Amino acid sequence: MRLTLAQLAPSAGDVPANLARIDRVVAKGAADVAVFPELFLSGYRVGDRIHQLALRKDDPGFRELLRIAQSRATTLVVGAPVASTDRPGETWNAAVVAPPEGRPMRQVKRFLPTYGPFEEGVHFTPTDRSEPLRFAGHRVGLLICYDSFFPEVGRELARAGAELLVIISASPVTSRSLFEKILPARAVENGCPVVYVNRVGVEDGIVFGGGTGAWDARGEPVELTPTVTEGLGDDEMVGSVELDLADVPRWRPFRPVLRDLSSRSTTATPASDPTYR
Repeated sequence: MRLTLAQLAPSAGDVPANLARIDRVVAKGAADVAVFPELFLSGYRVGDRIHQLALRKDDPGFRELLRIAQSRATTLVVGAPVASTDRPGETWNAAVVAPPEGRPMRQVKRFLPTYGPFEEGVHFTPTDRSEPLRFAGHRVGLLICYDSFFPEVGRELARAGAELLVIISASPVTSRSLFEKILPARAVENGCPVVYVNRVGVEDGIVFGGGTGAWDARGEPVELTPTVTEGLGDDEMVGSVELDLADVPRWRPFRPVLRDLSSRSTTATPASDPTYR
């Protein structure tokens, strides 16, 4: 699978401008999948405007994403606010998948950071479920930023058949070293590659940290090849990476964590008497 990874800064609150930039980036190089950061379509720190910017059923934003995907023969993975279809008036922080053929799909963020400068619990409603989505001929698990700090999310996706984990993010520079530690671990413990796309730029005093990259099933970094060199701002980067997903079933028997996990219960059972005698 050939992926384009777009480490970009969105235009806060300007959905048409961000859609146009997606189109320009995807046009620069052939890829099976192009990945853009968390909330790229709207910007991250837009306050209560996030609800007005949220995509709705039959939204022009959805139609434009599908048009771009079809015209470029590339599946798009884009972070966007999406109006909840479960509870009117609520909004999801979602990874939207627009394939060249078929209807758009989504994965809603599981864990919403609401501490320090983060206020996601104020604006968004989380989900309690993750499942792989099938696109570009493979089953792909999607996580959003803080979700990656919970190993259970990646494990749930891997056990359900995910061959690749794609993580989109809007993480500050102060968290970059933490992501650098956990991302290769997510690859190793699930025996599948991990792709991470984080935004850059500054919004409302938050400096976003980049660190976009890819790791194979052994947790080793995979080199990115730049595909866009003009029209980029500070710290922006667009690169491509080639991943051999056929390597996943070959590698997992050498580190059979998923097999061994399925063969026994992971629920702790307390001893009848935990004291030594």
